[in-house]
Amino acid sequence: VVLAPNVRGSTGYGREFQEANRFDWGGADLADVTAGAEWLVAEGIADGAHLGICGGSYGGYLTLLALGRHPGLFAAGASVVGVVSLETLYKTTRGDLRDYLDREIGPLAGNEARYRERSPITSADRITAPLLVLQGANDPRVPKAEARQLIAVLERSGTPHAYHEYADEGHGFTTVENRIDELRRLTEWFERYLTPLMLRHL
Repeated sequence: VVLAPNVRGSTGYGREFQEANRFDWGGADLADVTAGAEWLVAEGIADGAHLGICGGSYGGYLTLLALGRHPGLFAAGASVVGVVSLETLYKTTRGDLRDYLDREIGPLAGNEARYRERSPITSADRITAPLLVLQGANDPRVPKAEARQLIAVLERSGTPHAYHEYADEGHGFTTVENRIDELRRLTEWFERYLTPLMLRHL
């Protein structure tokens, strides 16, 4: 079963919905993700002990927030070129992306507390679910330093994790070989951590 939530801040439901998470990254949008997971369990569609979460870029950001702020809700996760620290991202990303953050979250100057509170790195030490992190070495939007600071926290906390950096890729993976490799890694990760023990030997 796969649930792909169209969270507040997404397109498809008009401008008001698209701007519903402005200055509220990690707020109502994250609530939409966790509500979706809880709905799957309540409806008997999915087993609450074997839920996984995965996303890329902003989806990776929400994935990391969900794992850190709601430990125990998901049994495993995967973040692909995900935002880790809004503060360091603001300081290291391209200028046009910095303008985007100004519009979506507010300028860093004067909003430091919001940037820290809404950053996955702030709650990364609470992540307990096994986490796969995939990153492009030449990513101009979310530089590899984002992923590496997350890995440092996971290593200190002892959280099971795996990290792979694609040397010839940027923000997302474009070559056929790397896209196949990405899907293989994601599939194997979730098969390993989400398959009920009784089914692993069938």
